[in-house]
Amino acid sequence: MSKMTPQEMARTIGRGLLSFPVTPFKADYSFDEATYRSNMDWLCGYDVAGLFAAGGTGEFFSLTPTEVPHVVGIAVDETKGRVPVLAGTGYGTAIAREIAAGVEKAGADGLLLLPPYLTHSEQEGLAAHVEAVCASVKIGVIVYNRDNAILQPDTLARLCERCPNLVGYKDGIGDIELMTRVYTKMGDRLTYIGGLPTAETFALPYLDMGVSTYSSAVFNFVPDFATRFYAAVRARDHQTIHAGLKDFILPLIAIRNRKKGYAVSIIKAGMKVIGRYSGPVRPPLTDLTEAEFAELAALVANLPAPLARQAAE
Repeated sequence: MSKMTPQEMARTIGRGLLSFPVTPFKADYSFDEATYRSNMDWLCGYDVAGLFAAGGTGEFFSLTPTEVPHVVGIAVDETKGRVPVLAGTGYGTAIAREIAAGVEKAGADGLLLLPPYLTHSEQEGLAAHVEAVCASVKIGVIVYNRDNAILQPDTLARLCERCPNLVGYKDGIGDIELMTRVYTKMGDRLTYIGGLPTAETFALPYLDMGVSTYSSAVFNFVPDFATRFYAAVRARDHQTIHAGLKDFILPLIAIRNRKKGYAVSIIKAGMKVIGRYSGPVRPPLTDLTEAEFAELAALVANLPAPLARQAAE
């Protein structure tokens, strides 16, 4: 059980960079616990405000409801309180509640509620879904606004009144007008997280809208780059930011956009580049080709100064 209140968790993660560690698999797609422990211990050595176990980059959608609490429990055990550990939950309401209870028991400090499986619904139904998950746990909950789960400001406000442990809002759609309306209505009632794929591209404009943190997928394999880039964003160091975007982030996005599902695949490929191979992605995702892997390796080898210092340990 977490020792942090929902509000303490929200304040903590709002002060720094966040990331979603990959979930390592063996050749037969079974969970590779030893590699996961090694990766989590390594990432805790960097300046990170929170790690999301079994999240999107951790292939939550490919894990069973039993595997998620197990992966989260390993993350909690290995991090040993050095950083907050948050967990993914999702699918239908009943399954989301079941996973939420399991990860709370495993020691998670908070939840990221991913969109419901497949179906679209009205605001009333989405609100009932969020409220049911919040009521199933005592730890803090962050809603992930994306795809088929777009909460409008009035709906979010009503949920915040009914759910004291609803403490975070993660934006995954890039609608600046909606983000502005949400922040204007809710103010500091929530902690706001940038959650678009390759969030570095939106980090600076979102900072001016009250989004103090974001989740960096590339932190998995270039944590030094990711933390330095985040520091540049907070300092509004435009020269360093633009160098990082031009010479690393945007070329990486060009590779990522070639095939569906590469937002996760390219991160696992990055782990292999630095000597921390974490296995393949589970189907239905596919791994990068050999040529694409070589392109990614070249990008990592030529990270721009002053963001260049990076080596696997």
